[in-house]
Amino acid sequence: MKVIAFNGSPRRGGNTRAMIDAVCTVLNGEGIETEVVQLGGELQRGCRGCYVCRDRLDQRCVYDKDILNESIQKMMAADGILLGSPTYFSDVTAEMKAFIDRAGFVTRGNGFLLQKRVGAAIVAARRGGAIHSFDTMNHFFTISQMIVVGSSYWNDGIGGRPEGEVTGDEEGMKTLRTLGENMSWLLKKLA
Repeated sequence: MKVIAFNGSPRRGGNTRAMIDAVCTVLNGEGIETEVVQLGGELQRGCRGCYVCRDRLDQRCVYDKDILNESIQKMMAADGILLGSPTYFSDVTAEMKAFIDRAGFVTRGNGFLLQKRVGAAIVAARRGGAIHSFDTMNHFFTISQMIVVGSSYWNDGIGGRPEGEVTGDEEGMKTLRTLGENMSWLLKKLA
């Protein structure tokens, strides 16, 4: 089994990555392989709505100058998908939104390629706006006919400093460990 995680933060080693790593540590401990893909700073553009992906039906975005098409292939090969983003003006980062729009357009338009996979969203916040970000990513899962796994609380963590301050949010980190346990349990049941 494999879970692919996408870090929508432009800060490679910041709070969002610390949260992703907390879930991946639990998954790895349960024998589930994980991989983290850096979206922030790597994804270059949003969806143009050109419909070429739906005309060609080749499981690819026509714009092939960034990591999206490789990321779609990684999602299709995975059993579970984690999306992580910091909260920017009460929503996900521009890179995460571009990822959701483009990957969603391609995977839905090519026959719901992510159907029945397990998905979970992770949100880092300085103070507020996390729930809207959480909803944005969960909408990607539900419209893709995926199974959303929950935890003991919403999967968010509070930390204002970019150097991993979120690890001091004890309740948030416990929620992420529980998310890892629940995701592992569900993946094993579905296997």
